[in-house]
Amino acid sequence: MNLKPKIISKNNEIYSLNGDIEFRNVSFTYPNTGIKAINNVSFKLKKGEKMAVMGKTAAGKTTVAELLTRMFDVTEGQILIDGRDIRNHNLQILREKIANVPQDVFLFSDTIKANISFGKPDAGIDEIEKFATFASIYEDIDKLPEKFNTLVGERGVTLSGGQKQRLSIARAFLKNPDIVILDDALSAVDTATEQNILSYFQQSLSDKTSIVITHRANNLLNYDKIIVLDHGKIVEEGTHEELVANNGFYNSVFQQQMMHQNYPV
Repeated sequence: MNLKPKIISKNNEIYSLNGDIEFRNVSFTYPNTGIKAINNVSFKLKKGEKMAVMGKTAAGKTTVAELLTRMFDVTEGQILIDGRDIRNHNLQILREKIANVPQDVFLFSDTIKANISFGKPDAGIDEIEKFATFASIYEDIDKLPEKFNTLVGERGVTLSGGQKQRLSIARAFLKNPDIVILDDALSAVDTATEQNILSYFQQSLSDKTSIVITHRANNLLNYDKIIVLDHGKIVEEGTHEELVANNGFYNSVFQQQMMHQNYPV
């Protein structure tokens, strides 16, 4: 309890985020392991733009999310949000305005209602139900005996992996963030459910800057940009069409998906 966090806020201003993001020659080495997870990565996103991040396991994808939420500070380079170094932002504002849905979802031993409204405790049941619908989890909840008052158990043990992911997505959407990060948050849902969620994502979150970390190659979101990481470096960058034509890692993943499921081109 006496330990002091290494990540501290030097700014107590109250303000809104616009959502512009820039990684400027960013490198990061994990302090405990010495592993260099990100190596000289640069990209820019304007407010409302959407980017996919792909790559093999341990390519550095999740590290992008961790650096954006300032779980760690960069080793080299700069991360800018709205033109301001992330280290000079109010940490509370930064984390309030960024919704990060990790692959390993954390749920509290509480009701479904409380878990969805965690980021906005004063949310009414109508609002909670609306965002549960957007996240394609409403019908599952409605079949439960206690519906939104159902207790999910320790870390959501009573729910499936896909249900936990969708509940976490509803929680993220409900808080009305300026920046959305989905870190392989659709890995446990089927293709049809993924399309439903991404359809809402595309239409209703059009003004939110979004980063989708994924193992799937698809054109459902009309990404403004896609980057492929390998050993912490950007090895491919472009749109879906450009990367398919590039005939690299992205195209190989896309072609495998097309062989195994009816995925939209």
